[in-house]
Amino acid sequence: MPFYQTFLINISLLITLAFLFNLVYKYILLRVDALRLIPEQVRPAALAAVFIFAGWVTMVFGLRLREEVIFDLRAVPLIIGLFVFRHPAWLTVIGLGIGLSRFTFGYSDAAVVGCFNLTILGLLCMELSIRFQHSDRSFWWKLGVGIFSVNLLNAVNLALFGVVPGKIYMLGIFPITFPLGMALSYLFAFILYDFYMEKERTAQLRDSHERLLVQRSELQEAKEALEDKARQLILASRHKSEFLANMSHELKTPLHSIILLSQLLADQHEGRWTEEELQDLSIIRSSGEGLLRQVNDILDLSMVEAGNMEIHSEDISIAEIPQILQHQFQEEASRKEIRLKMDVDPHLPALICTDGLRLHQILRNLLSNAIKFTTEGSVVFDIRLAGPESRKCEGDWIAFSVRDTGIGIEESKQRLIFEAFRQVDGSISRRYGGLGLGLSISLELAKLLGGRLSLSSQEGRGSTFTLYLPAGSHIHL
Repeated sequence: MPFYQTFLINISLLITLAFLFNLVYKYILLRVDALRLIPEQVRPAALAAVFIFAGWVTMVFGLRLREEVIFDLRAVPLIIGLFVFRHPAWLTVIGLGIGLSRFTFGYSDAAVVGCFNLTILGLLCMELSIRFQHSDRSFWWKLGVGIFSVNLLNAVNLALFGVVPGKIYMLGIFPITFPLGMALSYLFAFILYDFYMEKERTAQLRDSHERLLVQRSELQEAKEALEDKARQLILASRHKSEFLANMSHELKTPLHSIILLSQLLADQHEGRWTEEELQDLSIIRSSGEGLLRQVNDILDLSMVEAGNMEIHSEDISIAEIPQILQHQFQEEASRKEIRLKMDVDPHLPALICTDGLRLHQILRNLLSNAIKFTTEGSVVFDIRLAGPESRKCEGDWIAFSVRDTGIGIEESKQRLIFEAFRQVDGSISRRYGGLGLGLSISLELAKLLGGRLSLSSQEGRGSTFTLYLPAGSHIHL
């Protein structure tokens, strides 16, 4: 009966200490920890001191067979420490601390054995903790291994090195203390399971909080880096636009002079030039005009990208559009022996409210490309009311289509041609010339006019480019 009374007193004291510690941990230590008032290295040391104190208390109320022999549950704090301390070395510290506290009851052979026993148990728990941290086993499996291993080694040490003769211990004490110690260790561990789970949840929340802080810091750094890159891109775009504007101005002035002088010389030759020299003057003028168009394209593209392109809406006569385009491109089409046809839907309104300059610029680009990439057949320009299948918004829309029987574009490369300085392949620019800016500028201008530009094409069977514009005054300024 004294064994039962002693162990029940021990377990009651340990439960009381655990309950008090749980209250202090939840309502004081966690809040203090959140405020970072206790240094990181002090916290496990303070917790180890509490465990050593718990082991010492069990000895105070332990069973004294003789003056120097004490039976108690001093090993239980080590078992619980297996699931509390992250760093296994603290278990050795606790075992040694509890063992040394045995000397507070006087120096004796039993005290030396007790100190040795708890030190060995501390080393065992350290090894078990290391293995448990690398194991995927459940909490209860680890708990069972820990309780059995510690209680069994404790019994073996007492039987081999204890002051009570081994035979007497194994026959009279072990059959009672071992199963009772096992049962009470399980009971205490079960009671502390809530504390263990609370500790695990707290550790997980702390780890998650720390990860979130790191991620927030990384996101802030990434945001600042992106903002810096954005500022650099804006500055680079501004510098590029300014450079292109200045370059275009510097190039356009001499180009205008070259074009005008070549035209003037050709018009006033009065028999001074031979046919070959007149042809050379014509080449000079046409080359200068081509270069001037490319310079204007570069300038327009830079203005669109910088957001400096201004749109001026006005009422434009729809009937005049095909007449102007016919006059501009008929000669070129005849030279290539291509039939140029203009179709206008008679049900169209008389006027369309848009920017006439930019509308003609888009249509000129489309017709110029159609004639350039068509070697035989026809190029058809038509204006009609857009069908329901082509409308992206409500209201009346007008479609301006350019169809040709030229080289066509394979489907995989149809998006590519709308990018600046890009054509279907390098041989296209070498064979037909051009910088590949016309469609890119036309696409952006179509958006500024409140419309869109579409493409339908098959390689070797021609292409159809269609500009859709609202019939009203829905223009993005």
